Amino acid sequence: MALSTACVVRPAIAADVPTIFALIQALAEYEKLSDEVVGSPATLESHLFGDRPYAEALVAEVAAQGVGFALFFHNYSTFLTQPGIYLEDLFVLPEYRGQGIGKALLTYLAQLAVTRNCGRLEWSVLDWNAPAIAFYERMGADVLPDWRTCRVTGQSLANLAAIAPAITQLS
Repeated sequence: MALSTACVVRPAIAADVPTIFALIQALAEYEKLSDEVVGSPATLESHLFGDRPYAEALVAEVAAQGVGFALFFHNYSTFLTQPGIYLEDLFVLPEYRGQGIGKALLTYLAQLAVTRNCGRLEWSVLDWNAPAIAFYERMGADVLPDWRTCRVTGQSLANLAAIAPAITQLS
């Protein structure tokens, strides 16, 4: 499907942080998780563009307005012994969906993975999000039914970190 709207997908720059953060808030609202957005644009900027970047982002623009984004980072497959890319979030504003923008973001990211010699591109999708699942399957993704996400946050993370034996040296 060709883009029905003139869209530019490009790597994010620091000046895009307010737009990306607003899109993150729109994504959280769509997923009914707005109360879980506890970060800030300043923290996001530090993590994307600081001394030690933890993630990267792509921005999709129509008429110089940010209408979508993809936020991702590298992971590693021990079985493939190759790096991979984990897509943390892919989001397009509702009024711009169905125009090929999500496909453009995902395609750009796949091209980046190939260029970087990654063995895989992977992400998670909420099980209730049937439109996203159908989109990803149309794009060639396998939705893995036998894997579950495990997460440790907040006090549970602190409790886990406190279990002996302690790490003697962290770098």
